[in-house]
Amino acid sequence: MVAVDSNKGGMFFVYGYGGTGKTFIWKTLSAALKSKGEIVLNVASNGIASLLPGGITAYSRFAIPFNPNEESTCNIKQGSPLAELIVKSKLIIWNEAPMMHKFCFKSLYRSMRDILRLANPSSFQLLFGGKPIVFGGDFRHILPVIPKGSRYDIVHATINLSYLWRHCTILRLTKNMRLQNSARF
Repeated sequence: MVAVDSNKGGMFFVYGYGGTGKTFIWKTLSAALKSKGEIVLNVASNGIASLLPGGITAYSRFAIPFNPNEESTCNIKQGSPLAELIVKSKLIIWNEAPMMHKFCFKSLYRSMRDILRLANPSSFQLLFGGKPIVFGGDFRHILPVIPKGSRYDIVHATINLSYLWRHCTILRLTKNMRLQNSARF
């Protein structure tokens, strides 16, 4: 919330296995900001997006190319309704991030810096154009799918091997809340 209120952006990764409360955090962050009239973009790397308030897949929301490469950008035009939505949003929450190829994040990074520089010229120098983004997931789940890729190819396609990762603040959830709650009943 400090990153949201400061308007300086930030990149965060909430790391936790199933049952540790990631979805609870997403819903709480969304509700807190929406109660103030703010826009939160909730996306996920797969169909799990339907669990998030207003959730949609990242490919659909950000027009990410299906086969991104090192130089890809998202198909978002300056001044388009999607670009305006991104400018007005206060936070992006991206669930199940480890499933996506690191080039997807790089594409969004480039696109957001370009989109947000019109509203704030210094945003081109900021991570994701100064928009705070919270990723989440578990690297023990499904990693990016690389057709005919070796183990090396798959591991090296993950977000934590992107140059963006060194700017990421990692927050760990370790207590299984589902098990704790079921013990009470």
